[in-house]
Amino acid sequence: MSEGHYTGALGLIEVAGWSPSMVVLDTLEKTANIRLLQVEQNDLAGAIMKIGGPLGDVRASIEAGRVLAESMRVHCMTDVIPHPDERARRAWDAKPEFNPLMEQAVVKDPAPYDKESTVSEQAPFAVGLIETQGFTAVFEAIDTACKTANVEVLSREKLGGGYITVVIKGDVAAVRAAVDAGKAKVEGLGKLIAAHVIASPTEAVLSLLPK
Repeated sequence: MSEGHYTGALGLIEVAGWSPSMVVLDTLEKTANIRLLQVEQNDLAGAIMKIGGPLGDVRASIEAGRVLAESMRVHCMTDVIPHPDERARRAWDAKPEFNPLMEQAVVKDPAPYDKESTVSEQAPFAVGLIETQGFTAVFEAIDTACKTANVEVLSREKLGGGYITVVIKGDVAAVRAAVDAGKAKVEGLGKLIAAHVIASPTEAVLSLLPK
């Protein structure tokens, strides 16, 4: 991360659940001229997103994310730090970390993406997320989703505590149909934590997904 990405302000928003976190991240970038700096998973089945940009944009973005998280009824903690001290960077700028129990990285630096204009480029497709507590439930849900519509499985994320999210992509109608069908299969096999569709996801969201 270059210094210029966060000298205006550093925004922090910690959300319970990977699926809600990605929905909030999408809103953060669609709200104002900010840049995703890093996402770090915590031990509470959630993640903290760190963004940078001009103070006014960061404040507007974080507020929009907070309102959305509250509307989804998920726990959310936010903060905006104007002109963060460089000496504090060693605390918030986490080094790469791999969790062998979850077999994945828990500190995620976004893949490089262009951010030249004040309006983020958005993808011409949708991303769907189904998050459960229990592996059996999400595997059944995704199998059903794939059988229902023409979607592609992009990735899966473990959060500890049995929480797992599977991410799919396709056109908006297909992803909506797939997510609706998938979440209906969870009952009796596990606990549905969240199911979301992100239409035209921003570059920040896509930068965290496999190409």
